[in-house]
Amino acid sequence: MKLSPIVALLLICSAASLSQAQQPREWIPEAVDALRQRASTKTEFTVDHSLLVLASKLDPGNGDFRRAIAGVNGISVHSYHFPGGGTYDPDALSAVKQEYKDAGWTQLVNKHDLNKHDKFAEPGVTELWIRTENRAISDVAVLVAKESDVNLIVVSGSLSPLDLFHLGGHFGIPKMAGGAPIPNPEGSQ
Repeated sequence: MKLSPIVALLLICSAASLSQAQQPREWIPEAVDALRQRASTKTEFTVDHSLLVLASKLDPGNGDFRRAIAGVNGISVHSYHFPGGGTYDPDALSAVKQEYKDAGWTQLVNKHDLNKHDKFAEPGVTELWIRTENRAISDVAVLVAKESDVNLIVVSGSLSPLDLFHLGGHFGIPKMAGGAPIPNPEGSQ
């Protein structure tokens, strides 16, 4: 039996609302709320394991991606847009970093691109934190802040660094190379 796209979308949305009611959300630093309050546009969603598996079936030829999904419990995406450049509070970004540090997370990437002499370089911040349990990665948080956008993506589950690499480019997770996001050809993340 083939489902129409509308019926499939309704089933996915119903499953999402049920799973969010049953599953606790990933831990997000309280300082993220300060960013949320000042943003002119906010996009936030959480996808649980069952929806990730369903989404991975949309790309059946990508076995690496499907293997990475197997260990992921959920993904939370928090995307904020601010009118004009630099209108988010840099102290809020510092507070987010401090909360991750205080909660025992390890920062792996701390890239601040402030080169104003390069006309192709966009000022921004890219930070990556991990939390480990029993010497395995249990959570990953990626913060990408540009001139008028701040994006926080949190992935929870049993992950290897290679899994994180394979998740790049999906669910709002930027593709990374050398500690920096790879720009999307369309210019959006």
